[in-house]
Amino acid sequence: MTASTQTLPAWLRMLYPFTLKTFATSGGAKMSYVDERGTGQSPGDDSAVLLVHGNPTWSFYYRHAITALVASGRRCIAPDHIGMGLSEKPQDYKYTLAQRITDLESLVLSLGLKQIDLVVHDWGGAIGFGLAVRHPQLIRRIVILNSAAYPMDQIPKSIALCKTSFPGSLIVRTFNGFARAATKLAMNRRTLTNDEKNGYLFPYDSFDNRVGIDAFIKDIPDAGHPSFTTLRRVADGLDQFRRRKVLMIWGANDFCFDANFFEEWRKYIPEAKVHLIADAGHYVADDAYEQVSPMIVNFFKA
Repeated sequence: MTASTQTLPAWLRMLYPFTLKTFATSGGAKMSYVDERGTGQSPGDDSAVLLVHGNPTWSFYYRHAITALVASGRRCIAPDHIGMGLSEKPQDYKYTLAQRITDLESLVLSLGLKQIDLVVHDWGGAIGFGLAVRHPQLIRRIVILNSAAYPMDQIPKSIALCKTSFPGSLIVRTFNGFARAATKLAMNRRTLTNDEKNGYLFPYDSFDNRVGIDAFIKDIPDAGHPSFTTLRRVADGLDQFRRRKVLMIWGANDFCFDANFFEEWRKYIPEAKVHLIADAGHYVADDAYEQVSPMIVNFFKA
């Protein structure tokens, strides 16, 4: 499913009214991405805010942040990973962490961006920091939302179940159980409206269109997993960002990326400015958007 703004249903365009573009990855798939110029931004400005989503979301997750950032004058780039969102969903793509980093890297380089303020969430942390480790000179400031970019031994039992071929793939792809559950479990402060819930689920309306969700889960690496080496390399490169301006905004009521993940970030980037939101869940940028969006805008303005 690839789409333009015009082909989206009216109810979704109301929530997600952004300019969509398409990029062909080195893997041969079409990547959809938001590219919104900031209000009053100079045409020659080669800086942008890059917002990297995780699983099972898509750039729709950042809709509030994008709106606020564009109003503040910033250009926003928000890609949908291959197999996710409005990007193409090939059944035989190389859905690995290394490929996802390469896809993001190729997009950024094709756009000629010279300065990036980075926002990451969920497994967008590993992908976004994967880009940052490869191109540290591009990165200015970083906002870390509930995420990880390093190996962790723990994994919630429900997600461990979804990693299995059976019944995991049955739950994820046949019944859309992972994405549907997330619309409830990842929110705590507020309840999504019906349109918001349907917005998260819109790209994942069939067995084939859930291939990316399933592949994302299967790619969560333990020590013997093929993506473990890639994740370890990303983690080993985090030290160079200790002196950058980093803001952690963390929903403390997260069923998945819990306090252990938060404390691990504190080890890697102890100088980061921290804002804990006690009643926010995993989808912190949506669950507490009225609080989070202005924090991101102000942090990038400072």
